[in-house]
Amino acid sequence: MTDTTASPAAVASRRWLWFALMTVGLWGVWGAFAGISAQRGFPETLVYCVWALTMIVPAVVVMQREKWKLDRDPRSILYGLLIGLTGAGGQMILFYAVSTGPAYLIFPIISLSPLVTILMSLLVLRERTSRLGALGVALALIALPLFDFSPQGFSFANGSTWFPLALVIMLCWGVQAFFMKLANNRMSAESIFFYMMLTGLILTPVAFAMTDFSRPINWGWDGPWLAGAIQMLNAIGALFLVYAFRHGKAIVVAPLTNAGAPLATAVIALIVAGVMPGELKMVGLALAFVAAALLATAA
Repeated sequence: MTDTTASPAAVASRRWLWFALMTVGLWGVWGAFAGISAQRGFPETLVYCVWALTMIVPAVVVMQREKWKLDRDPRSILYGLLIGLTGAGGQMILFYAVSTGPAYLIFPIISLSPLVTILMSLLVLRERTSRLGALGVALALIALPLFDFSPQGFSFANGSTWFPLALVIMLCWGVQAFFMKLANNRMSAESIFFYMMLTGLILTPVAFAMTDFSRPINWGWDGPWLAGAIQMLNAIGALFLVYAFRHGKAIVVAPLTNAGAPLATAVIALIVAGVMPGELKMVGLALAFVAAALLATAA
């Protein structure tokens, strides 16, 4: 009788996939409900502050498990702060970008951030993947903009400042993913996440200052408390993403998570709200599904 039990090495080689899929699931649910807080009168700037606070919980849990062994050498601190600042900083810039330009054009640009990660990984880390993996990467990059694209045409009526800001955000998040993988080669994933949490907290005064307190703010249970529950999914998903980059290739993890999360969000929206995506989003869903399958089987 043939032993079909997976070897420890095989299980370890697929560990990145489980973390990536958990990231996709958590971010998919988060994406489906992330807009509720603002719709109920809790500003997005304060949602950022709540998100930064939720990052503390998983950071404390993993650091406690590691007996608070924090990588404190200069390069680890540099990598950790760079990862945190590019992630949180990109989010902060996004708040201003969506107030000056059309979201239906900004988000497709931002969604191409894996392209930055892939190019840096190919050139610097010399990462490679199979033909199926390369096809999955290409399909994921094609699918990403379709989730947020609207055929309303390009318009610069609101000013053109949003375009360079969108490019900066795309660059920030692409660079963040690259350095997340690079840092995992020399420091613990727990330390990386700790620095991500720390930099997120450092920027909370900026988000707080950006808040328009002249408008009514919902301080009830469906304000900050509901936002906290939703953003906890985001925080835990970010932790799992760090682990996915630790065990997997950046050129595969980045497009899989960036295409898979919108796919999960769209499916949840279909089930919960009965929303039917437009034709372009349906094409994006199909491409993302195929891409995710290829990346999962080829890596």
